[in-house]
Amino acid sequence: MNVIEKLEILADAAKYDVACTSSGVDRSGRNGQLGATRAAGCCHSFTPDGRCITLLKVLFTNVCTYDCAYCVNRKSNTEVKRTAFTPQELADLTIGFYRRNYIEGLFLSSGVVGCPDRTTELMVEALRILREDYGFRGYIHAKAIPGTSVELLDALGRLSDRLSVNLELPSQQSLGLLAPAKSRASILAPMRHIHDSIADDKESRARKRKNLTIYQSLAKPVRRARAFAPAGQSTQMIIGATPESDYHILNLSASLYQTMQLKRVFFSAYLPVVKNPLLPATDAVQLNREHRLYQADWLMRFYGFNVAEIIDEDHPFLEPDVDPKANWALNHLDFFPVEVNTAPLEALLRVPGIGVRGAKLILRARRQSTLGEAELRKLGIAYKRARYFITMNGSYGGKGVDFSRDALHARLAAPIDGGRHGRRAAKTTPGQMTLFESTEQAAVLPEASASNKAALETAFEAQRRALNAANGPVAGIAIGASAAVAPSAAASCSTSRREENAKGSSNAAQRGMPQAAGHRVTNPGHPLLQVG
Repeated sequence: MNVIEKLEILADAAKYDVACTSSGVDRSGRNGQLGATRAAGCCHSFTPDGRCITLLKVLFTNVCTYDCAYCVNRKSNTEVKRTAFTPQELADLTIGFYRRNYIEGLFLSSGVVGCPDRTTELMVEALRILREDYGFRGYIHAKAIPGTSVELLDALGRLSDRLSVNLELPSQQSLGLLAPAKSRASILAPMRHIHDSIADDKESRARKRKNLTIYQSLAKPVRRARAFAPAGQSTQMIIGATPESDYHILNLSASLYQTMQLKRVFFSAYLPVVKNPLLPATDAVQLNREHRLYQADWLMRFYGFNVAEIIDEDHPFLEPDVDPKANWALNHLDFFPVEVNTAPLEALLRVPGIGVRGAKLILRARRQSTLGEAELRKLGIAYKRARYFITMNGSYGGKGVDFSRDALHARLAAPIDGGRHGRRAAKTTPGQMTLFESTEQAAVLPEASASNKAALETAFEAQRRALNAANGPVAGIAIGASAAVAPSAAASCSTSRREENAKGSSNAAQRGMPQAAGHRVTNPGHPLLQVG
């Protein structure tokens, strides 16, 4: 099989990994080396100078010793054609695409071939060829495999800009049921090690800069070691394959932000790719639910919202017809209307239709003049939504509409007129596509249809019966309850490395982890994050 055939198979297999994020790293080009990285641009993002940067998103191999029920590359799926790159092939392919201006970075994940350590060794060798032999300085995002030894994680982190370890599923019970070869300990151990390594690297570099004297600065510069994952780490979890609620998922996300200092938690709506009686047999992908979770995640990270303000245990799922910020506003009408000419930043950020950038522009603009409707529109405020919750120099913007929850809900939930162009005009194909897919796709059933709900309930009931058989009677998927985990398929790897990895995880758990600025959480000690 030639490299192009391998690329077609492995690029298609990688489309289920979420990688649409900014790089978080600024690194200029260097004479005699290839590539550069901008903090605001990877995978269909834009750099400050307007350039669009794309990633080559590919698996190293789709051969896998694991048999995760939800994965298209599971060991028991005999319909998948298996292949793998060699480290040299992947490095040559990446450089070839870069020199043709197709890409400016690499997103690398992999199935588990043999064991996690062997797979990581191959990935490290490919990245070493890129960084050292070719002098590639572009952005690299690598997926760390649960169960990998700390030595290999260190090597991978020194060659990558960002590392990520997939959490896979929101609860330990679901993980034990659908991915029996994985455990929360094997997932959290590398996440904690990456967190500690990033913190130690930053601390040591800051100490070196502080101790630098004028005499040392005049000396011949010494080549510095590469920073450890300078763009931080992220994770990804599948939603909709198991019955965990949005309340559970958001509390888990907030705990990860606080304890692991993650840059991003990605949500991936379950897409049925293999038949399994434990999984929903429906084509109605829960994209709207995924979108609402991302909106809630954004509120926690950038708007100063607490999880308890967004969702509670009595209402464990986000509203499907209005976004979480609008729903909070509807539930707290006593907070509104807000006077845009005098309100502080924190109050402006609570107004639907006013984002972080818009709120800061309002603060700047109102120093020179009194703001009205025309000025707000020029600042890029979504006035059609914001007007029901603001006053402008004492004048209410939502005149003619009853200031009640039902009336405002009807306005906010109304379909948006997207015009004749763009995504809102419904003229683009939904879903993520590869270079090798056609534009014609089968119709997707609506998420709220009766057939979709029936398929979900059938699958979730099958999961409950399976858990009952394994662990005794349970009412449902209990958050943080213990679950039986099958022996790891990677048992053939070195046991000494496993023990060292577990020891490193235990030491990391004993260390104090400071809370990240802006990440407030109601449940910092989420049960899934406690390795035991």
